[in-house]
Amino acid sequence: MEEYRVANRELAHMGFKKIDWAWHAMPVLRFLEEREKERLPLQGVTVACCLHLEAKTACLLQVLHRLGATVAAAGSNPLSTQDDVCAALASSGVHVFSQHGMSAAEYGENLRRCLAWNPQVLIDDGGDLVALIHEERRDLIPRLRGGCEETTTGIKRLKAMEAEGALKFPMLAVNDGLSKHLFDNRYGTGQSVWDAILRTTNLLVAGRVVVVVGYGWCGKGVAKRASGLGARVAVVEIDPHRALEAFMDGFEVLDLRQAAAVGDVFVTVTGNTQVLREEHFRLMKDGALLANAGHFDVEVCIPHLKALSVEVWDSRPQIRSYRMEDGRTLHLLGEGRLVNLAAGDGHPVEIMDLSFALQLLSALHVHQNDLTPGVHKVPEELDRRVARAKLDAMGLRLETLTPEQETYLASWRE
Repeated sequence: MEEYRVANRELAHMGFKKIDWAWHAMPVLRFLEEREKERLPLQGVTVACCLHLEAKTACLLQVLHRLGATVAAAGSNPLSTQDDVCAALASSGVHVFSQHGMSAAEYGENLRRCLAWNPQVLIDDGGDLVALIHEERRDLIPRLRGGCEETTTGIKRLKAMEAEGALKFPMLAVNDGLSKHLFDNRYGTGQSVWDAILRTTNLLVAGRVVVVVGYGWCGKGVAKRASGLGARVAVVEIDPHRALEAFMDGFEVLDLRQAAAVGDVFVTVTGNTQVLREEHFRLMKDGALLANAGHFDVEVCIPHLKALSVEVWDSRPQIRSYRMEDGRTLHLLGEGRLVNLAAGDGHPVEIMDLSFALQLLSALHVHQNDLTPGVHKVPEELDRRVARAKLDAMGLRLETLTPEQETYLASWRE
């Protein structure tokens, strides 16, 4: 089996510096490692991961390795892979397979190299590892204890597989844990999307019309941060309750054709395909910015954008410009991939401390328990343990109920 495949092993020293910076801002992950390290709970276990390979993820992978696991990792996105971090991981004993800018074919081969290590536990981001096992490596299913999925898109795929009776091993829905989606999806996505857009474009947000397509937890975070930067925010939704919520949060609610005609910046956060397409591109203003914060690069329909264009060029790093026949120019950020990772460093370190702590506990839970095939919730106790550890690390204290209050809440009598 191949030990690793990275772009340049000589970059490791730079990667170690990035990892060290992140590690010092991850107190919960440090606490969990300290508590578990003596008993090496993953000794003899192979964990296969498909994740965004950057410094924060590297901290999780190194903890898994130090807790005894053989760790094989593939990058989940060609533009989020950081070659120096991959080199550092390879130098620290992780079997890593990824290169920045890899092709779709190379991505698939890296997943296969990862699975060649015959894992018992999976940590997936988007569901591609799980899908590949069911499509090509069903021989692995009998030995798999199960896995964890950290994205909304991935869980949708898993639930679709479960509904068809196709999912043959247990998967924990880590994204649905409160310690994950309340913070990672809202505060993490909210900050990191605008960090990427601002650093990539160097343009002012204040006064612009920002269209947020999708008002789930990620969309809420993107809209709130846009408003804080002085934007006029319009929300597009298909769900009536979320649309009402956006309106009562102070945002305009439009359908996508209405929004296309007035927006200056568009951010898709839906997990769906062809969200922005030809009919919308024809209505957009000259100079409109198009960004995607959903998992896959299908929300902005790039084939439609190319077909409408008479000229295409790169205006700046991570900005591809498309000139229409009528002279208008639309600008696509990060090749339509996850803009916060393709054109930025992803979520803040402190946010990923929560998410990866929950991933670690979930991986241990999958390994240590006999779960039935299907999608499972993260046990509430694990979720609360992460939140309590984060509060302790921040020096924050919880109130406690008095015995009288506990009795009152447990009784139906006044």
